[in-house]
Amino acid sequence: MPDTAEAIFARHRARVFAVAYRLTGSVSDAEDVVQETWLRWSGIDVSDIRAPEAWLTTAAGRLGLDQLRRTKARRETYIGPWLPEPIVEASSEIHQPTPEENLSLADDISIALLHMLERLAPEERAAFLLHEAFDYGYGELATLLGKSEAACRQIVSRARRRVADERPRFNADLEEHERLAAAFSNALAQEDPKALLSCFREDAVLYSDGGGKAAAALNPIYSDDHIARFFAGIQKKYSVPLDPMLITVNGGPGFALLHDGKMHSIMSVDIKDGQIATVYMMRNPDKLARASATLGIPLYQM
Repeated sequence: MPDTAEAIFARHRARVFAVAYRLTGSVSDAEDVVQETWLRWSGIDVSDIRAPEAWLTTAAGRLGLDQLRRTKARRETYIGPWLPEPIVEASSEIHQPTPEENLSLADDISIALLHMLERLAPEERAAFLLHEAFDYGYGELATLLGKSEAACRQIVSRARRRVADERPRFNADLEEHERLAAAFSNALAQEDPKALLSCFREDAVLYSDGGGKAAAALNPIYSDDHIARFFAGIQKKYSVPLDPMLITVNGGPGFALLHDGKMHSIMSVDIKDGQIATVYMMRNPDKLARASATLGIPLYQM
């Protein structure tokens, strides 16, 4: 008995979501793409489709690219740095991942990579991701983008060079992550500027995304001293110190910063040689709602 349209779609749903999330950097936009892909899939005779996975990937790619083109203009006028919507889990949690969490197909979804991909044009981003992460051929890209295969080769090659030049290559094991989390937490709680400074590399950078809905730095903050001062300034605003909770953000090290037991922000960090090299701080409440629900921590009313 042949599979139903529902069964086939359920089998490939994680891949559809993975394509959409990588293209848009937004869980809500990705879910919209998944829903629209399903509507298109359910409206055809699937028995005529020889390669359902390829059909669904192509449909999600087209819809994701359309969504990215629509949002690109809005992101150019976004208040402050734009950061992707985080996908989080408690670092101590061991469970069967949901389709949305099971995104690591052939490429990572780190905040650092998604943030860097924002610098690519929509067609460059789509071509790079579909070719590198989802094994799309140049002929398939040509059909999707309406360009020649030669042009698609050039687009992918150009995007690949930019990614190779700019993509961070830092990583940290769980033990190092936990040690740094404890050091960062103690430095904040004790309001110890010297200890806080020691958590960051001298050339560290911080990006803070409030989207005009929460207080955040409107420009990147450079250097360990300026970043330490930034966090010290935040601490002075509250009678209860911010408490960093160790979590996983998009598969990498991160923290949920809690204020009186409520979620103040989500931080993703790049760690190099035992210190924080880059901070991606999400404060926009629209991007924290799902993280709040996932971790069971109420949002701090900003």
